[in-house]
Amino acid sequence: MISPNSKNIVAIAYTFISYSLGILLILSSHWQLNILGIIAIVHSLSIATALTHEFIHGNIFKQRTTNAWWGRVMTHLNGACYAPWENLVEHHFNHHLHHLDVVRFDVVEYLNKLPSWWRSIYVVLEWLYFPVMEFEMRWRIISDPFLDANKRSLRGRTLIFMLYRATAFVILAWLSWKALLLYSIAYISFVNVMRFVDAFHHIYDYAIVGSNFIQRDRVYEQARTFSNLISVRYPWLNLLFLNFGYHNAHHHNMSCPWHELPALHNKLYGNSDRGLFPLPQLVFNYHRFRIDRLFAGQGEINLDRELKLDDFIGGVAVSLLTPP
Repeated sequence: MISPNSKNIVAIAYTFISYSLGILLILSSHWQLNILGIIAIVHSLSIATALTHEFIHGNIFKQRTTNAWWGRVMTHLNGACYAPWENLVEHHFNHHLHHLDVVRFDVVEYLNKLPSWWRSIYVVLEWLYFPVMEFEMRWRIISDPFLDANKRSLRGRTLIFMLYRATAFVILAWLSWKALLLYSIAYISFVNVMRFVDAFHHIYDYAIVGSNFIQRDRVYEQARTFSNLISVRYPWLNLLFLNFGYHNAHHHNMSCPWHELPALHNKLYGNSDRGLFPLPQLVFNYHRFRIDRLFAGQGEINLDRELKLDDFIGGVAVSLLTPP
């Protein structure tokens, strides 16, 4: 019987080992190893994000400060480090406590107000699976201290982070321009993976930051929360993303650590397929609606017993890594 602490240590160690191995592999002159390197980097960044989520909830260590320290470390891997840790925590807990997705601005309104030529650039890039809206959210977090007087105190911190990260990429380019290109491909792929995961977990209302939040109850929360498991038949496959797909169980008890979510899910729902969406259908929807979700919102699904996914477009710009 593996102890909870051992499971957490293995997950954390795997993240760093896989990331380091991925860097070594993309520096190789063999394209087969380069492909393995991209996969290793994408997966390690995904696990780092799942662990960031666990650290936000304080589900790894007993001490809140220890969770916060390790959470900050993970954000330096997945690129969310520019946002203060406290902002990440507040953003995610607003999601849980108010049962909504807090966003910086209305994406549909923002895009429709752009000049047509500029909007076309967004459309082309998104069609090519370049998640430009997600990168814009990240860029706004980086630029905020220089544009928003209320965040001026973050300028020094942001400059230091920009300098060290730019230096790391310069070193990688000095070692191999190809490796820098491969890392870029890996990071873009990682953002797509996270966007896919986030897109179909909820059909919550969007709330612009600073607006009044409509109070919703737990019935609303569970009815509009869904679980996108990698596999129902082979539950161990869900460990590939630290059981993050057991989202209904997580929202039932957000203090339940990742390694106990399958048991909680089985206790709550048994063999019921309530809230379980088939992965192939979600992958198809992610591909099919990659432009629609920018201009049409999340779409609609049938909340009756027989779930209809044909019109489930999915959310956008709701990442836990990009607080408004």
